[in-house]
Formats: sequence, structure tokens, C-alpha cells
Amino acid sequence: MQSIVQIRQTPALIGLDTTAGKLSITQPKADLQITTTPGELKIQQFEAEMTIDQSAARAAYTGGTYREMSERIYSGVEQLWLQGIAKRMEQGERMANFHKPGNTIAEVYGGDWQKVPFPEIRGPASVDNVRIEVKPVPPQMEYRKAEVHIEAKENKPEISYSPASVEVYLRQKPSLSFIPPELDVQL
Repeated sequence: MQSIVQIRQTPALIGLDTTAGKLSITQPKADLQITTTPGELKIQQFEAEMTIDQSAARAAYTGGTYREMSERIYSGVEQLWLQGIAKRMEQGERMANFHKPGNTIAEVYGGDWQKVPFPEIRGPASVDNVRIEVKPVPPQMEYRKAEVHIEAKENKPEISYSPASVEVYLRQKPSLSFIPPELDVQL
């Protein structure tokens, strides 16, 4: 009979526990500061300029200024003087023809006793004696446009990192055992 020795071996077992690494990146939103200056519109409206000229109406009512009255009297007297000369010329011609009927001294000079009217010192009456002139004044406008100011401040990213870890341990020790055969020994 042969004797066989049994060898039993258990291998060594190594255990590895790993935890994965973690990388976290967060970035807060940028801080914005927005300021707005509103637009502005200013409008100034002025009253219209109105001119009323009543000098012609005053001249028609009262004769106007002293100078205007004097000018009308002077031009009126000049006309009366010219009319008087023309009348005397006509009377002289009639007297030269005294032999014709109707040219007697009484008939030629008989109507001279009436008073000659004084020249008109007042201006002519008219609906247009009062002149009204209206000049509109354009409005003044000032405009300031709106402004927007934007100020941005970026925030840096926040990075957190947990490294990976590896734990190595021995799960089972190696062993070697020899098992001898059973011997039947009888003595």
C-alpha cells in the first residue's frame, strides 16, 4: 500500500475596499447691479405775442397825435388853397365874359358869402382801423435720454474634492496543511 500525503492549501485572499472620489463644482450667479436714470422731457410753452395797434382808430375818433393832425390840416389847407385858386380863376373867366347872360357881378360873386369848411382833422373811419397781430412763440423742449448702468461682479466657482480611497486588507491568510495518511498499525 502506498501512503499518500495530502497537502491542502488555502490561498491568501486580499480585500480591496474603494470609495470613489467626488468632485463638486458650483458657481453662484453673478451679482448684477442695475441702475436706471429715467429720461426727462421738459416743455415750456410761452404765451403768444399779441400786438394791438389802435392808432388808426384813435386818429378816426380824436384826430390822433398832434403831428398826425397837423399833417392832415396842412394837406387839407393845401387842397383848399388850390381849390380857392381854381374857383377864382373860374370867377375871373366868367367876369371877363360879363356880356353873356348869367355872368353878372351878383351872380359870380354872390355865392362867396358861405364859409369854407376847415379841413378834416380826423382820420377815415374803417373796420380795419384796429390791427391785431398774433405771433405764436414756439415751445422750448429739452430732452435728456434715459441711461442704464449695469455693473456685474462674477463669483468664483466653489470647488470641493474628496479624493478616492483604497483600503487593502487581508481577507484570508494563506495556509498550507499536510495531512498524513492514516496508518493502520497493528501491533
